[in-house]
Amino acid sequence: MTRIPSKDEILAWISDNPTLSAKRDIARAFGIKGAARIDLKRILREMEDAGQLAKRERSYRDPERLPPVSVVQVTGPDGQGDLWAKPLEWSGEGAEPRILMIPRDGDPALGAGDRVLARVTEVEDGRYDGRMIRRVGVSPARVLGVFRKSAEGGRIVPVDKGADREWLVPPGATLQAKDGELVEAEAAGPRTRMGLPTARIITRLGDPSGPRAVSLIAIHQFGIPDDFPPEALAEAEAATEPGPEGRQDLTGLPLFTIDPVDARDRDDAVCAEADPDPGNPGGFVLWVVIADVAAFVRPGSALDREARRRGNSTYFPDRVVPMLPERLSGDLCSLHEGVPRAVLAVRMRIDADGRKLDHRFVRGMMTSRASLAYEEAQAAADGQPSARTAPLMPHIETLFAAYRALARARERRQPLDLDLPERRIELDEAGRVTSVAFRDRFDAHKLIEEFMVLANVAAAEELTTLRTPLIFRVHEEPAPEKLEALREIAEASSLVLAKGQVLKTAHLNRLLAQAEGTDADDLINMATLRSMQQAYYSPENFGHFGLALRSYAHFTSPIRRYADLVVHRALIAAHRWGSDGLTPAEIDVLDQTAQQVSDTERRSMSAERDTVDRYLAAWLSDRVGAEFAGRISGIQRFGAFVKLDESGADGLIPIRTIGREFFHYDARSQSLMGADTGLTLTVGQRVTVRLAEAVPVTGGIMLELVKIAGEPLPGSGRAMRKGPVGRRGVRERSGRDAAARKVVRRRK
Repeated sequence: MTRIPSKDEILAWISDNPTLSAKRDIARAFGIKGAARIDLKRILREMEDAGQLAKRERSYRDPERLPPVSVVQVTGPDGQGDLWAKPLEWSGEGAEPRILMIPRDGDPALGAGDRVLARVTEVEDGRYDGRMIRRVGVSPARVLGVFRKSAEGGRIVPVDKGADREWLVPPGATLQAKDGELVEAEAAGPRTRMGLPTARIITRLGDPSGPRAVSLIAIHQFGIPDDFPPEALAEAEAATEPGPEGRQDLTGLPLFTIDPVDARDRDDAVCAEADPDPGNPGGFVLWVVIADVAAFVRPGSALDREARRRGNSTYFPDRVVPMLPERLSGDLCSLHEGVPRAVLAVRMRIDADGRKLDHRFVRGMMTSRASLAYEEAQAAADGQPSARTAPLMPHIETLFAAYRALARARERRQPLDLDLPERRIELDEAGRVTSVAFRDRFDAHKLIEEFMVLANVAAAEELTTLRTPLIFRVHEEPAPEKLEALREIAEASSLVLAKGQVLKTAHLNRLLAQAEGTDADDLINMATLRSMQQAYYSPENFGHFGLALRSYAHFTSPIRRYADLVVHRALIAAHRWGSDGLTPAEIDVLDQTAQQVSDTERRSMSAERDTVDRYLAAWLSDRVGAEFAGRISGIQRFGAFVKLDESGADGLIPIRTIGREFFHYDARSQSLMGADTGLTLTVGQRVTVRLAEAVPVTGGIMLELVKIAGEPLPGSGRAMRKGPVGRRGVRERSGRDAAARKVVRRRK
């Protein structure tokens, strides 16, 4: 009779023969044949169920040890420069093993995040040496979602509303995640018989409604790169400050920065002086000085490739995903108080009415006198200087005097003057929302805006005159159909938008002025905004309609926008200031670069808006049942969107919750009208709503209509509308409900 080995004997043999661990190898080693193989199979299954063995494809291994050939991910060097890695598959009970990568001659350089197939050897308990066999291909697809635990492991429900399926997580790939946790996982194996993709959890992020998860969800959903390649980080760390050679000395100028109190980078400084030219009475000399990012980010470098890929920085209430590593964005390229910095600068002369007379660009060195917050600068301008601003008062007064001249020029130019207050979400140290309000807007904000606009105009004009290729900031005029829709909304509100002439922003400003202070104020502002085209970047100049400018480029924020870096390089090349200017290879792909940075800008705007929606939903989630005042901001076939006065949050009133009648949808007039009562919902109406649902993980907010213009609804009010009788009616309602939930956060 064939002897069946004990479980301990099987474990010992597998430990000694890790490369020969298939069932047939075990049977051959112990001389097991015929029917005895059934008993061996039973013992192996018992050991697998007990966690003594882990099955990998058709082989068995000790789950507390790594197989001799494993896929590992490099975690990075330690303080002594030794490179460490972690296994991508680990199902043991103990701590995850650490693998010291032993380099050999001819091996490529490895950095954090690299995946390699490695031969590993245990040198002590929980510590292995690893030698690379080869690099593994592209990283597998990733998913962010809520983990739902089951006896067979579990499933991941993606947080992305566009996802059309769940992911299956096998028992050994859950990373001990708890039911309801937010997790990040990656594809791991073929689809199951149910057609679901299989995933392995790689990161546990905790409570999906927790503060740490909010911006991470948006980062993942929109594919925003948030880890720098090792070679880019290495270049940033190796960067050194340029010397003064070949640069104009600007350290004598009374330059200082004015930024938000929580500014993460400071890339522009300003100053103004009375023009000493007797031919320009009441005029000013303005300086706008910008960090010389081009001196650190050279064309074709790893830093340049990553900056172009990101296109811009992305700002969230709790964090920033920068275009450049912190070593540059927060240090070498940031114009900190009292620190010499390399810059590109423009000197501009304006007359007493704010007209630009001339300009001159230089590459120089400067030192900021102070790093001021907007509130601090405004208080000084209002005659309430602090101890910090008192020594700067003569310069602050001149700066604001120059701004008043620029404001007069702006009034003549008549750029589009929309009243769109910006929300401010304040967080505590743990990242929880403490308040939601609207940002104060001071003359100090407008001052910086006007100085930056003038500098951007000067950059576009300079490069155009020098016939140097660049990327323009373009904003085309509204499409005729959108303009006609705006005109109809204006007429319905007893307002006038002139016809039969070339549209100018002054015409739109007159419409906005007519609406100011009336019930149609918010409606006309929103409708005007929606009639606008989206601004974009282009190597061709089509003007900037919104700013009422013929030529405009972005020059003032190269730390956070790649388009500005391209303009800096163009200026460097045109003036022959160095070898770090715009190259012929860059010029050849300028149209692709413009498209790339236009796309990344829209991606960031969507991610930032998405995150604000989630924070607002979290802020409101404990106030379900409360009533709020708001205004209808959009109408769709499936319901009405409402912007709440208190927080600026957007929520949806599903049409199924408004009465028991059928509603006719008119896309042209943006209205819903009840077939029985004549109840009409239109954009701009004042409403009172009740909060029915606020879901932080998706940012979805559902509302119930209580009053319109202070009046209760006719008939049953909030009673659920039954809709048409029969199966067709039920299907119609289900489709509308699904559509409503899909677009509740996408309509913008």
